[in-house]
Amino acid sequence: MKRVVSLYLPNWPIDRLRRRLGDAAPPPEAPIVLVGRDRRRRIVTACNPAARALGLRPSMAATQAHALVPGLAPFDADLAGDDEALDRLALWALKHYAPICAADAPDGLAIDATGAAHLKGGERGLLADMEARLAAVGVQARAVIAPSYGAAHAVARYASAPAIVEDGEIGRSLAHLPLVALRLAPDLVQALGRMGFETILDLERQPRAPLTLRFGPEVGRRLDQAFARVFEPIIPVAAPETPLAERVFAEPIGAAETLERYAGQLVDDLCARLERDGLGARRLDWLCHRVDNRIEAVRVGTARPVRDRKRLTRLLRDKIETIAPGFGIERMTLTASIADPLDWRPGPSALTDVAAPDISGLVDVLANRVGAQRLYRVAPVESDVPERSVAKAPPLATPSGPDWSPDWPRPVRLFRSPEPVETLALLPDNPPTHFTWRGVRRRIRRADGPERIYGEWGRRDAELWAVRDYFQVEDDAGERFWLFRAGDGEDARTGPQTWFIHGKFG
Repeated sequence: MKRVVSLYLPNWPIDRLRRRLGDAAPPPEAPIVLVGRDRRRRIVTACNPAARALGLRPSMAATQAHALVPGLAPFDADLAGDDEALDRLALWALKHYAPICAADAPDGLAIDATGAAHLKGGERGLLADMEARLAAVGVQARAVIAPSYGAAHAVARYASAPAIVEDGEIGRSLAHLPLVALRLAPDLVQALGRMGFETILDLERQPRAPLTLRFGPEVGRRLDQAFARVFEPIIPVAAPETPLAERVFAEPIGAAETLERYAGQLVDDLCARLERDGLGARRLDWLCHRVDNRIEAVRVGTARPVRDRKRLTRLLRDKIETIAPGFGIERMTLTASIADPLDWRPGPSALTDVAAPDISGLVDVLANRVGAQRLYRVAPVESDVPERSVAKAPPLATPSGPDWSPDWPRPVRLFRSPEPVETLALLPDNPPTHFTWRGVRRRIRRADGPERIYGEWGRRDAELWAVRDYFQVEDDAGERFWLFRAGDGEDARTGPQTWFIHGKFG
């Protein structure tokens, strides 16, 4: 299932200007206008929302803009610089999101996110991450994902519909959008408007032959691209300095064994280039160019810089099943989109030294199967409150900081938040005799405790008097649980004296 993102940058030239001016930039409520040349005319090329509220629009003559807003101080447009910056932004998106990214001048990016959204926690997380990262550097953006780039482009610019267009929802999402959303030429949009066509639905309902006869093939082509009836290729941007290996075939290939063999050859060529540059790959993008102009993309990553041919080949081989060769693949490219200097790590200095096990290969395999965001190790945090004493860390992070206290054992499974239980216990220090959790009543056979944990009053005033008394208990079936009472059993200020379960041992 194809999933394509349109990253729309409605104020790209203005945002670039504000970033360039820094503290000298006009305030957001001040009208900002960029002026450039169209042959012999000086026209407005871009304006911010404050300028639009005063009636200014792109393509308006500069003299008319001065007449509408006396005292307007326009800035010179830099169209070439905007396009170059958009290409650099596409390279940034290629490194962070997907192996197929391209600039869609003058105001957006096209990103083929097929199979890449899970790396950011799903499609919603992918879109939110794009918008948040750009907002953090002062660039306004709206990201929309759809089965086709034509649909994503139209919804991002001309609709307030949800940012995720599912398969089967293209017609509903595009029906009432204006014809200009199809990326038709302005004179063609005017000609269609004179014939009474106003929305995409008006065109979609018409027989194709009369439309093609009167207006040419462009209308039908754009409709088919938007409705995902034909494929629209995205030519990915590439940086000249990126390490790359390429294979071009005299005859198209498609068998899985053949793909695996040439993947190994590409890895050999790329590793030779990386070795010459003293680099190791952190991310590989494998692009298979099909004869029908489609591109099948595979992205794999590593936790550390790697130049091991066997390991990199294995990572690519695990992804071959995701490649649909169609009528055949005529060209392959393998790029190290992220490459870092390769650290040399000495082995044991003596025969008695024991080398630490290298689990980076296992981490790479698991991360590329389930997503790097889902793979982590648990690191201790300096806190007495159990749910605050753990944090996620990268799987290969070096242990640092405090360690957990060995005085009292902690459960193997600690719940995200304590769950209330019904129980009976003698106050203040006796363990409960039984408890009911999730509808099951359990009789306690053994118990140990209490372990008293005080609230962290430095974090919140509400924890100034807070107390928890923890007990390790075992039921008749031999299962062991971690229960606590909120309060010391005597003073109401320390807690409501209710019981909770916080984890399980084993």
